[in-house]
Formats: sequence, C-alpha cells, structure tokens
Amino acid sequence: MFDDNRSKRIILVAHCILNQNSISDGTADFPSQFEELVTLLMKNGVGIIQLPCPELMCLGLDRNDKDGCTREVLEENSRIRNLMQSDKNTTVLKLLAEEVVKQLEEYRSYDFEIVGIVGINRSPSCGVETTSMGGREVNGKGVFMEILGKELGRSNIEMRMIGVKTDGTEDSLESVSNLLRK
Repeated sequence: MFDDNRSKRIILVAHCILNQNSISDGTADFPSQFEELVTLLMKNGVGIIQLPCPELMCLGLDRNDKDGCTREVLEENSRIRNLMQSDKNTTVLKLLAEEVVKQLEEYRSYDFEIVGIVGINRSPSCGVETTSMGGREVNGKGVFMEILGKELGRSNIEMRMIGVKTDGTEDSLESVSNLLRK
C-alpha cells in the first residue's frame, strides 16, 4: 500500500516555521515563513506536518496582552510561559499533543519514516534545547514540547527533537540537515 511517488518521510515542524504570522507581536524574523528551512525540507522530499501553535490556541494572537511587544523578548516570553503553565492551558496542550500522536501512529502503521520534530529554541512553548524563563533563555523544553514528549513516551514513540532559531539561519539549516541524514 502507498507504493506511489510519495517519499514516505515525514517531519513535524513548529507552527511558526511555516507561518510567522502566528507568533507573538514584535518577534517575527520573516514576512511569512522560514523559507530557507522549508526549501531544504522540500528539496529532500520530506512531507511537512505543521504542529499547532500552542500559544495561539491558548492565549490568542495578542497572547493576552496587546502591549506585549513593548517588553524585552525574553521578558515577554517568560510571561507567556507562565500563562501557558496554567491548568486550563496545559489541559489544552495535552489534547493538542494527543492529536499529534494520533497522526504519528497512523503514519507509522503504514511504515512511514518520521524523521523528527523541529521546534523553535527560546520559545516558551516550542523550545527544544532552550526556552524562556525568569526573563532569561535557559536550557530546557518549552511547555508544549515537554507535554508532547510525555505523550510520545506514553505511546512508546521515540522521536528525535531539535530546536532551531529563525535568527540563526545557517546553524538552523545545518541542524536540520543533520537530522535528515540520521
């Protein structure tokens, strides 16, 4: 089954990699998407699953504060992280993560290769190696990636996760290229 032209390779990417319009005010590095990274994935024949934007789903486009863009990025990210950790929002994040896992289980049941997950470092929600906390960039996962990792573990799905930064194009492309080769 599925013996046609499809590559049967899939990668999951943070929502804002494909849609910069979704991120918090004052933080977009591109008009629409991280074009170089998307082009790299396309040239390597990898299907792209866009993860939901957890902050948009829980806090809205203005992240519950129309003046958020007036704060330093790390301060604003830390404020957002604190909001994302509320019981109400972690319930939403768990549901979103469960939906992602359902998709992955379906692809895996037909022997598709899931290359990995690409998050956005420093993000309060989608950071992989780093996140924002206490007004600083610190080691650790964002709130959504942490919950997604737990849901993957519950389903016995091992998944490589890397983080990139939209303001570090060359390093990001190298990291994703390495992920694609493994």
